[in-house]
Formats: sequence, structure tokens, C-alpha cells
Amino acid sequence: MQTAQKTVTTLKEHIVEIISDSGEGAQRCGQSLGAIAARTGNGIWTVEIIPAEIRPPARSIAGASGNRIRIGSTRITNGGDETDLVVAFNEQVLLGRVRAGELKPGCTILLENMWRSHGDAAIAAAYAETHARLVDAGYRVLEIPMEQACRALVSDPRRGKNMFALGMLCSIYSLELQRAREQIALTFGKKDAVVVAQNVKLLEAGHAWAEANLDFKYRIPAEPVTAPQVVINGNTAIALGVLASGMEICAMYPITPATSASHYLSDVFEKVGGIVHQAEDEIAACAFAIGASYAGKCTVTITSGPGYSLKQEAIGLAVMGEIPLVVVNVQRGGPSTGQPTKVEQGDLMAAIFGSHGDAPKVVMAPSTIEDCFYSIITARRIA
Repeated sequence: MQTAQKTVTTLKEHIVEIISDSGEGAQRCGQSLGAIAARTGNGIWTVEIIPAEIRPPARSIAGASGNRIRIGSTRITNGGDETDLVVAFNEQVLLGRVRAGELKPGCTILLENMWRSHGDAAIAAAYAETHARLVDAGYRVLEIPMEQACRALVSDPRRGKNMFALGMLCSIYSLELQRAREQIALTFGKKDAVVVAQNVKLLEAGHAWAEANLDFKYRIPAEPVTAPQVVINGNTAIALGVLASGMEICAMYPITPATSASHYLSDVFEKVGGIVHQAEDEIAACAFAIGASYAGKCTVTITSGPGYSLKQEAIGLAVMGEIPLVVVNVQRGGPSTGQPTKVEQGDLMAAIFGSHGDAPKVVMAPSTIEDCFYSIITARRIA
């Protein structure tokens, strides 16, 4: 349809998801949308949607990869409840989110429609069946020709849909197109100028398509922007806190979901005289940090639940020897090895009482992303 007039609805907040198979760029689309909204003056909170498998089969119900963004007119401090609007690159990943109870009744769904005419009859039938079920369930389903529109601009639409979707969402949420262009230049700044230009074209195409074909828009009033806005996650805030606190050594062993904190540090720590040491295992990482601290360096070790369990004997050594040590536990969900791609706050008792014998510790639990930064500085002072 070609729309001449739109209904513009003013909202206090809205939750939007972008979901796809792994490798289609839905996470980057969501991160970019969050950054654009934040720099506009909106409060935002993003949550990555990560499948349990590294690369699950395409079009699988449990394989959704993407991002969930809560956009508000004031400061946002949590991810909110059910989703109001979804952009889905196929119906199977969407079905997984529906079954998980993540979508609000009557949720608006922007669904890639290439599957309806797919050459594989089974895929086309599955799409038609799922579409009908979603409509019957009361969802507002709009079929979007993302693949077709992107094919006119790039040879591989799979690598362009995310920016096309970003353009649509900028139109839907009344976000400035120029600010989106600037965000793309920032995101792809290290790549060739041709890559930046191509992604800008995809962004503009998505925006133009939504302006011409969708009959609705949302406006979420933003607060005046009086200073540069920083969009970061908890792990980056932790890494920045390590830098700001004057720590000199980070000893770690890679473990999801903590690794990105040490990844960030590995890029910048040496520039300010710090060292990131990747040990052979979790126990060695903690022992290295204790040894460096004993030698006079201010140290931190970063891990997650299973790694924290392995460090307990060494943590007891630090307590017994009165050796300063900061341990960061980026918690994953579930008991035992747990779920690396899911998070929860389940390690509090282990943090307080996990050590052997009489080994008291100071346990700090940040309540916000901002608090992650300041808590590290405070932890260093206490240590």
C-alpha cells in the first residue's frame, strides 16, 4: 500500500525487538537503534538475545539472535516486560519468542515475507501456517519485502537487511535520519568508505519504504541533550572502572558472559601501562593476580560462576594472607556449568559463603550499568 497520511502516537515508552538467524546482523541493528535513541535524548535499555548454540541451524525456533531495546522518554533502569513491536527476519525465530511469552498481546510484527514464495514448498507452507496462527492469536502482522528491497542495493541481502530494518525503525520511532547516518559512520568507521556508503543507502531505503508504506508512527519525547551520551553495557562499564581505579593487572581466563570485559581491556589497557594476562585456567588466573598483588601491583580477576567456584581456594589464600584482590563475577544463569548465554543474579550466597573455613569478604552487587563503573573503583579502595 502507498500511504498518504500517518497516525502518530505519542508514547512514554516502547519495547522493540529485532530478531534473526545468527549472522544476519540483528544484534548490530539493535545496538545502533539504542545508540541513536540515546543520542536523541531518550532513555534506553538493551538486552542481547543470544541462542544457546554458537551457530544454530537456520530458521530454528530456538535459534533467535538479536536485540531487545526499551526506549523511554525518561531514564530507563531495566529491560521492562513484554515486547510491543518486533522485526523478524523469519517466522521460526519469531515463533520461538512467541512460545517463550516475550510478546505483548496484540504486538505489532514486521515480518520478512520472502518465505511465502520460497522455492521449498515445506518452508513456504510453514511460513503460511505460522502467519495464519499469529493473525488468529491477535497479533498485528505486517509482511515486509525486506529481501526484495535489499536485493536492489546489494548482492547479498542477508548482509543488508539489518540496516534496512534500522531505517524502518528510525521512521517508525520518529528518529532523525541524519543521526542514524552518523551512527552508521561510527559503527563502520574502521571499514572501507564503500562499506559505510552502502550501509547508509540501505538505511535510507528502509526509512523511505516505511515512510511510503506504513500508516503509523510513534513519538517518544526525549529529554534535552546537554552533554555527550555514552551507550555502554555492564562489562564495558566494569572495564572502564578498572581503568579509572588505577589497577595495573587483569588476570583472566575466557568465560562467557564475562570475556568481553577483558576483551575491551586488552584493546586499551597497555596504552595506560596495564597488562591483561590470559592464564591457562581459572585457578591460575586468580593465583597470578594474588602473586602480582603480593608484589605490589593492584590487580583484578574477571570470571563467571563456574570460574568463581574454581577460584575459591585461591580467594581463601588472599584472605588468609591479607593480600588485596578484586574479583569480578559476571553471573550466568542456572546451577553447575549453567547457561552461558543467559544471565541471573544467582551467585550471591556463593559469593558470601563460598570459601572454605573462616574467610570473610566484602561482596558488592551493582544495581545499574552506571554502578558497575563506580563499584569497581570502590572495590579497589576497599581492597
